[in-house]
Amino acid sequence: MKKSLLAEFTAREGAQDEVARLIGDYALKVREEEGNLAFDVYTKAAVPRAFWIFEVYRNEDAFQAHLNAPYGGPFNAALVPLVEEDASLLTFLNPLGTNP
Repeated sequence: MKKSLLAEFTAREGAQDEVARLIGDYALKVREEEGNLAFDVYTKAAVPRAFWIFEVYRNEDAFQAHLNAPYGGPFNAALVPLVEEDASLLTFLNPLGTNP
């Protein structure tokens, strides 16, 4: 089954452009992962510092490979001081009809 999620975080005041640059560079790498089906980055219209990332992976193994990619750690380390939250808020999604 596909692994889908929404990751959310908010850039600190004045850090929005740097966060956008970092996430843009990271997105290029993630989209090249064999098991990645989608990595779409959005900002919230009413709050442009709020970033939402919609991610879809072929399956759990592809998601685990994503988590273990060598560029993930450096990306997260660079992102942490630029965002308000301690970590991204992750919401895992199921297609309609597959919820228990």
